[in-house]
Amino acid sequence: MRKSRRKFVGSVLMLAFVIAYALIAMALAQARPLRQAPGLLQALCYAVLGMAWVLPMMPLIKWMERQD
Repeated sequence: MRKSRRKFVGSVLMLAFVIAYALIAMALAQARPLRQAPGLLQALCYAVLGMAWVLPMMPLIKWMERQD
């Protein structure tokens, strides 16, 4: 597969993943145990939820940038 096609396919997959992940992260952020947790724990959870999408995307990004 050519690099330009890999970038297009990867971008579509990335967009779909980020939308699904955002919905899941919002549901987790609104869970009752997290809302009742102390402020520092809430901040830590929000930071983890905000950055956790990067790890599953790294293999996709590497695949998109691979040479022909």
